[in-house]
Amino acid sequence: MGITTAFDARSTALEVVEGVDLTGRTAVVTGAASGIGVETARALAAAGAAVTVAARSSEAAERAVADIRASTGNEQVHAALLDLTDLDSVRAFVDAWTGPLHVLVNNAGVMDTPETYTAYGWELQFATNHLGHMALTLGLHDALAAAGNARVVVVSSSGHGSSPVVFDDLFFDRRAYDPGLAYGQSKTANVLFAVELTRRWAADGITANALMPGGIWTGLQKHWDPTVIEELSVAAADIMKTPEQGAATSVLLATSPQLEGVGGRYFEDCHEAEVVDEIQHGIHGVRAYALDPDAARQLWDVSLALLEKAGWEITG
Repeated sequence: MGITTAFDARSTALEVVEGVDLTGRTAVVTGAASGIGVETARALAAAGAAVTVAARSSEAAERAVADIRASTGNEQVHAALLDLTDLDSVRAFVDAWTGPLHVLVNNAGVMDTPETYTAYGWELQFATNHLGHMALTLGLHDALAAAGNARVVVVSSSGHGSSPVVFDDLFFDRRAYDPGLAYGQSKTANVLFAVELTRRWAADGITANALMPGGIWTGLQKHWDPTVIEELSVAAADIMKTPEQGAATSVLLATSPQLEGVGGRYFEDCHEAEVVDEIQHGIHGVRAYALDPDAARQLWDVSLALLEKAGWEITG
């Protein structure tokens, strides 16, 4: 039986942190200028944490900071530039960080993008959703270890059900590019990363869990056909969430006393998800390949080699 909590699919991020005191704790949320990212940052700030809003646009990050400060009264909310596709940007963020880090929410992501490759030759979705976040997390290892009982929260998706990590063709060199499969692979990588990080770093007091936030209309769907969005808006209206509800599971994993020391798992609707042979109703369950410890070890090693080849110095 998996972990269950008092919350559910309709709970909001602010409801999850009610009664939780994060005073004196620090948090970083990537992609926190909009969507579920800004609501995750808002809830952590509402609970008293010092929150860094990390985003690709300084202007968007500053707007989010002003909004969060105004709504929570917490002045310890700050903006930081972070482009996960640029390792120089990731390094600058890491080098600027001082002190312990209690919560890292790897929330930023792209979905179903046209075939695009970064300067390192990496497919964009795998680069943004997984490799950039891995570099960031590795760079912040010592800050996380210094916090004691630090948590890494990795925003995955039920989209992981469309593809395992295809190790012999990560970047579609031999296959025709398929944006859905590329997205699915990157989201499976997110779960596997949480599995292996916990195995490697639990002794340092660092654990990681992955999650499916639910179906939420945000900027993430900007590459979708507008007709498809319109049809789904009607057909799936009863299961869609608001951004405040979509952030709830992230905030639960970041703050709940019930999850102290728990890692390497996948959650949805504020509960641990069931392992399934096929994703149910398009959004429920986790595939066994996303939790496979051997695949998790292989992904870590392959990803490390890619980062090092691109010039990333591994210090954690």
